[in-house]
Order: sequence, then structure tokens, then C-alpha cells
Amino acid sequence: MSADETPSAGTPAHDSYDAVVVGGGHNGLVAAAYLARAGQSVLVLERLGATGGAAVSTRPFDGIDARLSRYSYLVSLLPQKIVQELGLGFAVRKRTVSSYTPAVRGGRSTGLLVGGEGTRESFAALTGDGREYEAWQRFQGMTRRVAERVFPTLTEPLPSREDLRARLDDADAWRALFEEPIGVAVEENFADDLVRGVVLTDALIGTFADAHDPSLIQNRCFLYHVIGNSTGDWDVPVGGMGALTDALADAARAAGAEIRVLHEATRIETDGTRAEVTVRSPDGERVVGARRVLVNASPQALAALLGDEPPAPAEGAQLKVNMLLTRLPKLRDRSVDPHRAFAGTFHIAEGYGQLATAYREAAAGRPPTAPPSEIYCHSLTDPSILGPGLASRGYQTLTLFGLHTPARLFAADNGTTRDALLGATLAELDAHLEEPITDCLALDGDGRPCIEAKTPVDLERELRLPGGHIFHRDLSFPYATGETGRWGVETAHANVLLCGAGAVRGGGVSGVPGHNAAMAALGR
Repeated sequence: MSADETPSAGTPAHDSYDAVVVGGGHNGLVAAAYLARAGQSVLVLERLGATGGAAVSTRPFDGIDARLSRYSYLVSLLPQKIVQELGLGFAVRKRTVSSYTPAVRGGRSTGLLVGGEGTRESFAALTGDGREYEAWQRFQGMTRRVAERVFPTLTEPLPSREDLRARLDDADAWRALFEEPIGVAVEENFADDLVRGVVLTDALIGTFADAHDPSLIQNRCFLYHVIGNSTGDWDVPVGGMGALTDALADAARAAGAEIRVLHEATRIETDGTRAEVTVRSPDGERVVGARRVLVNASPQALAALLGDEPPAPAEGAQLKVNMLLTRLPKLRDRSVDPHRAFAGTFHIAEGYGQLATAYREAAAGRPPTAPPSEIYCHSLTDPSILGPGLASRGYQTLTLFGLHTPARLFAADNGTTRDALLGATLAELDAHLEEPITDCLALDGDGRPCIEAKTPVDLERELRLPGGHIFHRDLSFPYATGETGRWGVETAHANVLLCGAGAVRGGGVSGVPGHNAAMAALGR
């Protein structure tokens, strides 16, 4: 069953369950599958017409047979432990290139190609010697060691800060990632502005911060972007992101969980032992009982359901653009084939200085003059998302993720600001192409260009992401504090757990909060 089909819109079969899961996104489905496999009666409530949340595949362009990962699109943080334990029919593929960053040096179009053969030579051609490549290797070795030690803890009870530091057993890495702003480490290790920018981008995906922000919010973002599956690799989901949530829904149903779409939880009342969930559906309103409730929604939504004081507001900071092309554009840097350049992450206007300027402009309330962004082409690694006719004619998908575009920029006039920012973003890309990207866009069934852009305001409206924040709120370091429970999913109510991205160790397509909430519910 595909993510844009309806699993079930019928009435819940019972009046009471061991567990009610509010929200059928990927984390809620992970929790439901684990609980149902443990023999519990489980009801999943999803307000939309299909499960998946932000981890879905859809056909966004009318009359075009291309199923794009519309919101989230790469997989790194999903533990193989979850895939194996739930028996998911889901796979990922490695990208042949890590990244390509175009540049102009001495009036000549060039670029930095990272990953696979030629990486050393690419560094040397860009910087003039081998020192930046050697620094890159040392830094990547450091983050790999951190990944190997930290990632396995994500599906264990929360370690204390001291325990995690001891497990890491690397004073320099701990200082660089957990104690000092990441900008310090970037500047200590690298001299080239472009290389510095490529490193820093991992600290800014979905996070609005300066490299030297004293809150270390950028460090937390960087950490989650480099530890996935103990390698830091970002892989392509075969069949698109919807293939993952389809597999999770199948696993949950096979284990006995009930999934009800078009069923919205509107109220949770609990005494800490039993809970009642008010549910609105096309058939009316009813109350379902539960021993515990797992909420796969934002902390703001959880507070609203419980009637509690809402947490501080969140603010997303990204521009999400989906495109379908009839062909990949030619590059001004003739030394690299576009099929290699777009196979990895294609960085645009992401030099270290450019990122700092874009942040200052956005923090002052102005859209960045040169908007930074990064792009990748799913169909180069996995053409299965394209219909046979499109694939045979050379069509390709492009996904663009813009940085430093906080929700505040779109508050006054979302549509006008979105269009202007999209135009400026594509202009930055065009500066490195032999032909405008718009010349390569396919046309949908009505003759319109196949391109769509989503701002934080759009994401809040469509997915209820608070402030359009893709992580629901600022990420946290993966260790216990005085405010966290044993698993990082606990709330002030003993039988209500948070299993969404806003949990400690939440964010990204990982299933980790869903797994951890299930473990907490099962007392493991």
C-alpha cells in the first residue's frame, strides 16, 4: 500500500486499548509496531488521509508519474536495529559522491568534489596544496570516532553527560562538539573559506544559528548530522521516503495494531494510570480509553491536547523546493560531469563567509541576498521513483533545501516572500550553470513548470510543524539532564509519552523516539 492510499478510515474496533498512539508519522508507526509485537492492543490515530507525516512520497505535479519524497528525503539516523527488529521490507542505497561545491577561483569556474576517486586531487586543485585535504581527513576521522561511540546510545536509556563523555573518551572531540561553538573547531582545522563552509552546513540544516552561537544549538545540529548509523552517511531510500512509512505501517498492522486515518485526537485526559482520548472522525466524536498514550506530535500539540502550558514557540528556518527536470543542466565547471555533481549534495552559496552574511541578514529581518542552499538528485541513485516513460527519457528529480530562511521572514506575506526568495535561490544556482535551471524544468499535465517551494509557514500549515520547525523544537544533546526521564520521552504525566521529533534524541527520520517511547511503555 502506498503512502497516498488510505489504510483505514473505519471506526476503532474497541473502546479501550493498552496504548493509543496519536499521530501516524514514522515515529508513531515505529512505536505502534513495537508495542503490538509485544502483545499489546494498539490504536493509531492519524488526522490526515494517509500515514507518514513528513516522511511520505507523493506525486506533487499533476499528470506526471513521479513520486517524490516531498518533505524529508534522505536517511541517516534510522538504526538498522529498528529495521531488523521490525522486519521492514525497506532498503537504502549509498550515494556515489558525498558532495560537490562549485566555486570561482581566479576567474575560473571550478569546484570541490568529495567522495570516491579524485577527492584528494579535487582538494589540491581548489586550494593549491594538500594541507586542506589532510585536515579534512583528520576532521572526518574525528567525527567518525564520535559517531561510532555515540550513535549506539540513541536506542539505549539516556546516559548522563559524564557517562557519554567517558564513552567518547576523546577530550579534543568533546571540546569541539560539546563545549565550544563549532565555529571554533572549523576555524582551527581549516583555512579555505569554501571548505569551512562545506563543514559548517551540517550544523545549519533546519537550524537558524551562527557558527559561534554560545547556546551551541548549531553543535547539536552538527552532531546529529554526522553520527548516523555510526558512519554519518546520508543514504537514499529506495522507492522514496514513503517506502519506509509504508513498510512501518505494514509492520504495525501485521503485528495487530489498528490504524485509523481521518481520526484526529482533540483531547487527552489522564490521572496518570488511565487515559481517555477524545477522537474526531467523519463519523463524529467519541472517547477511547487507554492505559497509556504515546503522542507523535510536537510538544506544543501535546500541551494543547493535555490543556497544559505550552512550551516556548519554535521557529523553522528552511526553504524546501522540489523539481522535476527533463535533463540535468550543464555546469560551468567542465571538469565534472553533472551526473556526478548532483549525485551527492550540491552546495550553493555556502562558503563560510557567505553563510555568516546570510545569517546576519536574516537575523536582521531581511531575506539573504545570496541565499545558501543544497541540492541532491534522488533519481540518479534510485530511478524507481520515476515512471518508466520518464526514466527512459532522462528525466531527473532535484530536491533543494535552503538555509537561513527563518519563519519570521514570511510572516507578513508568505507568498510574495516565498516567490522572491525562490527566484534569488535559483539565481545563485544559475551562476554555476551553463543554462538556467528553469530551462530544464519539466511541465506538468497543465503545462506548468514542475517546481514547488515550501516555507516554514507552509510546513506549519500542512504538517503542523510548530513555526515550520522540522525538528519540532531545537535539538538537544543526547544525554540526560535534570528535565529528562530515563528514555527522554517522559512527560509530567506518568502514562503519557512523547514519541515525536521533539523528544530528546528526536529529529530527522530516525524512528528513535518511537523506539524509545515503546521501550519506556514496556518498562524496558
